Amino acid sequence: MGKIAFVFAGQGAQYSGMGQSLCEVSPAAKAVFDAADKLRPGTSEQCFTGTAEELSITKNTQPCLYCVDLAAAKALEEAGVTPDYVAGFSLGEIAALSFAGVFSEEQGFDFVCKRAEAMQKAGEENPGAMAAVLKLKNEQVEELCAGFEKVWPVNYNCPGQLVCAGEKSQIEAFCGKVAEAGGKAVPLAVSGGFHSPFMESASQTLCEVLEPMELSEARVPVYANYTAQPYDGSAKELLTQQVKNPVQWQETVERLVELGVDTFIECGPGKTLCGLIRKTAKGVKTLNVQDGETLQAALEAVKAQG
Repeated sequence: MGKIAFVFAGQGAQYSGMGQSLCEVSPAAKAVFDAADKLRPGTSEQCFTGTAEELSITKNTQPCLYCVDLAAAKALEEAGVTPDYVAGFSLGEIAALSFAGVFSEEQGFDFVCKRAEAMQKAGEENPGAMAAVLKLKNEQVEELCAGFEKVWPVNYNCPGQLVCAGEKSQIEAFCGKVAEAGGKAVPLAVSGGFHSPFMESASQTLCEVLEPMELSEARVPVYANYTAQPYDGSAKELLTQQVKNPVQWQETVERLVELGVDTFIECGPGKTLCGLIRKTAKGVKTLNVQDGETLQAALEAVKAQG
């Protein structure tokens, strides 16, 4: 068996009920939610019974997803499965850093709450929209973006899929240009132009939040969205830059495969990252852990490989 990477789910994967059955089968997972409830009362209840509308509000989405992401990884570790590398998609990067010990769990949860508030505020100050562009090469999409003052490529997901963000009316016109070029643009249900210059104020806020914090060295290498390289001593700079710069997910996956990773375990709700990874790297195994059933299936699959 080759190496294992834990990858942590990002915003958009949330659903009502997430995390509940993990807590029922894993004391380590339950401990994550118990700790969150002490800092932000009602977090567990929001995950387990919150409406789709409630969970789609950024200041709710991010703390809730963080808990499910981290709980899934802790449940795996509790059962004896440990990763060689970790990475997270956008919000998932905070859970990855907490799992790796860069943040303490309390620091990580506090930071993710402040990050969510800052990004929601930035989205309200600069209303934006996002769209996934399919069936075009990255270079074609970048060229189309260059034709607009306020449209930018922001999530390099996998070959043939690049998410763009920008000013709402310009995104609409941009989608028309994508269609003319033979591509397909799919509008995303988000509350801001994330990972774009529209998040500048959020970046500044997070710089202030991080400045007094004492962070630790990672116990397992964490690959950064901003650089597709491992975190080093500049965690604060990477986190400040992350919210306003593109997510280099495709490059991150390619790099992990080069390092010998042949099994990716997505920690958190949904299977979005599994799908992106399969489109990026042929022949790797993808597993996901989001509830008691998928936890057991993943443990059995890893045991069979070992």
